[in-house]
Amino acid sequence: MSREAPGRGEPSPAIGLPASRLRRPAPPLRFRRPTEADHGPLVGLVDDWWGGRPVRRLLPRFWFRHFASTSWIAEVETVTDGGTGPPASRTGLPAGFLVGFVSPDHPDEAFIHLASTNPNLRRRGIGRALHERFCDDVRARGVARVTTTVWPGDRVAVEFYRAIGFRALDGPGTQPMYGVPAFPDYDAEGEDRAIFVRALDPIG
Repeated sequence: MSREAPGRGEPSPAIGLPASRLRRPAPPLRFRRPTEADHGPLVGLVDDWWGGRPVRRLLPRFWFRHFASTSWIAEVETVTDGGTGPPASRTGLPAGFLVGFVSPDHPDEAFIHLASTNPNLRRRGIGRALHERFCDDVRARGVARVTTTVWPGDRVAVEFYRAIGFRALDGPGTQPMYGVPAFPDYDAEGEDRAIFVRALDPIG
């Protein structure tokens, strides 16, 4: 999912907005695969990126070791002028990340576990770009659909996923919550979830 959703009644910060509401130009970005060395810096940021909510427990190191080939990091490249000293160097300001995987039990399905963007760099298309790269990755592996879960009261996340081609599952077991079909007590009592699915066109 785009983030581990909070419990019933809690607001969530945004991960991105539909393209139609983007108002700022995207900065020069570099997209790359995560490594274990990224774990410390990112896990130290995610609570702030979620408005102070403790979510770092949802991002253990193994995601960066075992799922790097289907995960992404976005960075804003900055150049440090060496002046009279060493030559200029390039560093990356964390702009966002997405961790996901192809299901070992359902190889035609992929799941987005956690994704977020730097709150100072939102509304610039970074979340959309991360998700498109993930979809391209898993499509090449024969995946037919991508799923994620969202707290139904998170209007920004709901709008975001709808804008990039996901739809909320409805039918048996769901009920309307905040205007979206959702599964009550999906992960635990009070932990309601909307399940968003995007079908992928096959390659070729």
